[in-house]
Amino acid sequence: MAGAAAWRERVAELRQAASAPSRESKRALQLHCIELVIERLRGGLSGRGVTAAERRIAEHAAEAARLSDRLSRAGRTRLRELIRRALASDECLIPLFHLMRTASLQRSRGFEVSFAGFEEAAPFDLLIARDGMEAEVACDVVSAEEGRGVHRGAWFRLVDRIDPELQTWLRAHPGRYILKLTFPLGLKTSAPEENGLLPALHARITQMLSEQRRADGDEAAVLRLDPLMLAAAQADELGLMPRLRQEFGPEAHLAVTTAGGGIFVMAARAGQQNEIAVAVRHRMAAIVAGRLTGTRPGILAMFIEDTDRAEWRLLRERLELEGEARQFLTNPQARPVVAVTCTSRLELFGLSDPGAIADGELRFCNPAHPAAKQPALAPAVLSSS
Repeated sequence: MAGAAAWRERVAELRQAASAPSRESKRALQLHCIELVIERLRGGLSGRGVTAAERRIAEHAAEAARLSDRLSRAGRTRLRELIRRALASDECLIPLFHLMRTASLQRSRGFEVSFAGFEEAAPFDLLIARDGMEAEVACDVVSAEEGRGVHRGAWFRLVDRIDPELQTWLRAHPGRYILKLTFPLGLKTSAPEENGLLPALHARITQMLSEQRRADGDEAAVLRLDPLMLAAAQADELGLMPRLRQEFGPEAHLAVTTAGGGIFVMAARAGQQNEIAVAVRHRMAAIVAGRLTGTRPGILAMFIEDTDRAEWRLLRERLELEGEARQFLTNPQARPVVAVTCTSRLELFGLSDPGAIADGELRFCNPAHPAAKQPALAPAVLSSS
């Protein structure tokens, strides 16, 4: 569906991006794992078995291929355009796979599912029907980066820039150190390179170390260098990281550099707490009018991208997603919405993880909607327990 030449070009591009020995390349590997898994499975298993997550990726890919065969010519064209957009620039296949999984999940609950977005160019993606009742489903992806004061992408680029110099400095100053960075104004992916913030931070850290100063600060960043005092700290980054996470909390961005027996830790935070759930609410408010017709009950199926296990678990345990979803549902603009659902990569890939949702998604019903108590829609709209 992507085209053989376009697929080969994209895979080569992703492999090159993921092969560099950097933190940013590891992030690229994670973001584009679907494409790379599909290519590996296309090339044979090479003696290694298929993991549960890889099997789930293969199932969704196969379903997309079967869907292409069932669609009309116009529907098939729209599907292939979505795939081509997903294989360009910084995009990925997550939106398509979220759509395929949402359709599969609703079928497993006894709904008939049609891909109205492809077949009829409807603003919503899926039309589900059960016992005479219909509902529109709009699938959307929102990145957790939109709610972070310090973006992971910007942080990884900063660490990759400074890491070689930290190794050199550690060899000349063996010991254990921690550099704490606070960004009162944030550190956003969209801005650092354009306005010179990352190069400026790089220069500040380098100068601070060369002058052996312990502190430096302005309105953009506050830096403090201290001895690393964690008990029994190990040079092994994998052993040290859990201790650092416990010490600095789930919202901190951490990086460990080792050289010559020395350890240099960088720990960064924004000037305020992350607001990932708030970003999800803002996204729903931005899309609801354009994605649902209002002639049928509507479901917003939100995929929260770029979260790790601990972050996803905390969003649920702290009831942050629930609070923001229910706040959204009280607004007049949410009148067409009978329910909001939220899911992540853990559920998409079917990972048996303590942080995954057993039912496959969080659901928050809009009790004010006339269809909220319709038995036929209950499996798709009733709030999660």
